[in-house]
Amino acid sequence: MHGTRTPKGAWVIVALLFLFMLVNFADKAVIGIAAVPMMQELRLSPREFGLIGSSFFLLFSLSAVVTGFIVNRVQTRWALLIMGLVWALTQFPMLGTVGFATAVACRVALGAGEGPAYPVALHSAYKWFPDELRTLPTAIIAQGAGIGIMVALPLLNWVIVRYSWHWAFGVLGVTGLIWTAAWLVLGREGPLADSVATTAVRVRHRIAYRQLLFSPTVIAGWCASFGAQWGLSQALSWQGAFLIKGLGFAQGSIGLLGALPAGASVILVISAGWFSQRLLARGVSSRIARGILGGACVAFGGAALTIMPYAPGISAKIALTTIGVALPSVITVIANAVVSEIVPVAQRGALLAIGTAVSASAGLLAPYVMGSVVEAAATPLDGFNTGFMICGIVMLIGGIIAMVLMRPERETMRWTNEMPAAAAASP
Repeated sequence: MHGTRTPKGAWVIVALLFLFMLVNFADKAVIGIAAVPMMQELRLSPREFGLIGSSFFLLFSLSAVVTGFIVNRVQTRWALLIMGLVWALTQFPMLGTVGFATAVACRVALGAGEGPAYPVALHSAYKWFPDELRTLPTAIIAQGAGIGIMVALPLLNWVIVRYSWHWAFGVLGVTGLIWTAAWLVLGREGPLADSVATTAVRVRHRIAYRQLLFSPTVIAGWCASFGAQWGLSQALSWQGAFLIKGLGFAQGSIGLLGALPAGASVILVISAGWFSQRLLARGVSSRIARGILGGACVAFGGAALTIMPYAPGISAKIALTTIGVALPSVITVIANAVVSEIVPVAQRGALLAIGTAVSASAGLLAPYVMGSVVEAAATPLDGFNTGFMICGIVMLIGGIIAMVLMRPERETMRWTNEMPAAAAASP
């Protein structure tokens, strides 16, 4: 098959995986939009609510890694189906009378189900697209996250204001069941075992996992992704409370404001994905088209959050937090595309999952850190300012590391040179 063509039905799968990620991030984001009414009804301190936000990531990383190895051997179609069902079922207990322990248990279970979502979705999509055509579908699938938040938050906030925060979780449970039914009917496994072998490293041979895990390019991508995930998980848990307790908005007015970072992310990530793919098509190195571009987005986002506390006026603060959360999301496309570029297909699912686990570990820290600094601060706004500055510094460090160390061509050349020895040693 010609390297620039995709199999029939590929874009149907992309559309389903886009909706998969839409549901995924609506499930994540509901906790942030329901933050204030939950804290009031359950009488939670900021630190306790931060623990609920962080608990989502308790099994997230472990589940991502385990499932990543499983999908190297099991069809992604069935893994995705099980995940969709788990997501739906973990929402329904929140409809009843709940306490702190129930809320934590539901978020831990949901996190375990959602941990492998993005890497498994990409692994599924990559079975439909050759390497040179993967950046755009990756960006589209990733933006199921952004559009999920942008669409879901105003709707869920309306449900919260009109009914209660309990019903917002129930609506997501029903939505998850609908997606699961659609995937059962339409989801299929892609026919491409691998993309066209443009380099010797993407043949049937394997590379030792210690080489993959200690690759400067892989580590740099993970550092940048860690910074981006810190900002995202912090926003998912605390953006609503920041708007209400920090900036003085009412619950009824935060739906659209809370969705601003997601809306900006949709535009930025798809545009950056298209631009990166265009650069590659013109012969620009992957180091520039992916490494420097992705790292710069994380670093600039970090700079925006670092200066946000000093910005005059509410509008400027909202603009900087929007940029600071949205722009680093570009790395979610770039880092995974780099992994698919340099890692053999037989190991790709595992590496994508490990990368998700590393970056998601930021989610264990960010919500709790923000809750702790808010609780300890003289005023809520002072605490939020400190939390955003911490996040910005983490992003800056990760982005700079990526700009310096992400060199996909160097890794490919090194592993290609080592391949004859590996091939000779293989049975």
